[in-house]
Amino acid sequence: MEFDGTRMRYLRTQRGSPFQAKETRIGAPQTSEPQPPLILLHGLLGYSFSWRYTMPALAPYTTVYAPDLMGAGFSDRPTGLDHSARGTAKRLLRFIERLGISSFDLLGTSRGGAVAMMAADECLNASARLHLRRLVLVAPVNPYSTHGRRLAPFFGSPFGSALFRHVILRTPFSYPYWHSRLYGDRSKIPPEALEGYRAPLAKPGLFEHALSIASTWTADLRELQTTLPKLSKIPTLLMWGSKDSAVYASSAAPLAKYFPNSKVIIFPGVGHLPYEECPDEFNRELIEFLTS
Repeated sequence: MEFDGTRMRYLRTQRGSPFQAKETRIGAPQTSEPQPPLILLHGLLGYSFSWRYTMPALAPYTTVYAPDLMGAGFSDRPTGLDHSARGTAKRLLRFIERLGISSFDLLGTSRGGAVAMMAADECLNASARLHLRRLVLVAPVNPYSTHGRRLAPFFGSPFGSALFRHVILRTPFSYPYWHSRLYGDRSKIPPEALEGYRAPLAKPGLFEHALSIASTWTADLRELQTTLPKLSKIPTLLMWGSKDSAVYASSAAPLAKYFPNSKVIIFPGVGHLPYEECPDEFNRELIEFLTS
């Protein structure tokens, strides 16, 4: 999609596509009524590749869109972007409008979860033209997980950014270690995962994009804290891995208090990427929530 003079990449799986054959593996019942489109938001340093197991499973039920958010994946990396969660959410909603969608479900993981909550708030404005039907948050960045609260702002500072560039660009051999820490059981790391997540590095500027996001981290958490009370009426599914080392599962309970019409699923022994580490269980819970 052409977007402000740049190109934004996204994947689409349409309802009734050949992927429908995978539905029998999930074991969920086929629905006759079409569901609203589902938008999938990746996390920091992720991209649409994250949803390679989710999109085929959802194909029998709805049309699914998985964008590479601007600056990430294989979308363009323009300079001067507003990298805040609110700014990213506003770009996302413009993307959804340009797809011709008026009502939709939204799933966000990790930093994409924070963006999803900001987008939900934008949809509640009286002037909003979009209707958010349901919200799914998978280990979303939130004010109640202490991990990253100091580290992210440090890497977003001029000194921290310089240190990050110096270390990470000179130690590519360390990528498998950092990637493996996202899984609760390293024996369940999909064989194609590391190379898949490294692929966008061929397009310059990925780490600069991530560092720009880190620079807004503290302000984003502060704004998210004031935004949460406004989201209470949105039906919400919270999903976490019990061994998540990036966004602690202990933050699920305080976060869920803001969503009285919510369901919380904790996958035992699973890390930060349940849609990869236990995709069948993840997809089953997701389909049940969206079609119930």
